[in-house]
Amino acid sequence: MRGRPAGGILAGYVPGSSWLHRAPLWGKFLGVVAAGAASCFLLDWKASGAVLLVLVAAWGSARLGWRRLAGSGRLMLPLCAVLGAFQWWQLGPATAARIVLNLLVCFVAAGLLTATVPLRELLDAVARLAHPLRRWGADPERFALALAIMLRSIPVLAASFDEVGDAARARGLERSVRARALPVVLSAVAYGRRTGEALAARGLADGD
Repeated sequence: MRGRPAGGILAGYVPGSSWLHRAPLWGKFLGVVAAGAASCFLLDWKASGAVLLVLVAAWGSARLGWRRLAGSGRLMLPLCAVLGAFQWWQLGPATAARIVLNLLVCFVAAGLLTATVPLRELLDAVARLAHPLRRWGADPERFALALAIMLRSIPVLAASFDEVGDAARARGLERSVRARALPVVLSAVAYGRRTGEALAARGLADGD
């Protein structure tokens, strides 16, 4: 099998000493929140494109790997194509471009966070942020655990998507949505069941 950056942009931490690695965690959190908020307030596709270019430049300056970024683009392409085509049909090309670019802004911003912060440090920070919610019955540790499971599942599902795509192309079914989507869905369900069983075996899935 040919080498590929499994999981792409959200695959995990990339060791380094760049300015972005050294930036405080709270600043990176605020950056992700700002990117998410920008997706609601940026109403011009040109502004969305400019923000995306800034994030891509930050990715490059932090030396996080262009191959990883390109692999993520390949994984996002089907979603962006379907979303863009639908919005183009419904609202026109300018709105379609804005929505797709805003989605990519959020995606790259999240990737900058996960690539420059070790997973353990990220989860500890999430648990601390969720601590005030304990008074309403929330469990910060379980919240962090759920985030860890989500992040660790991305490379697994991305690899499954790639393997299914290779198999479909080998059978001449690369244009078949069913041949490409159904095995990935089944793999995701199986992975979820295995994860749930592992958590239950350790008593982590039980309520208080």
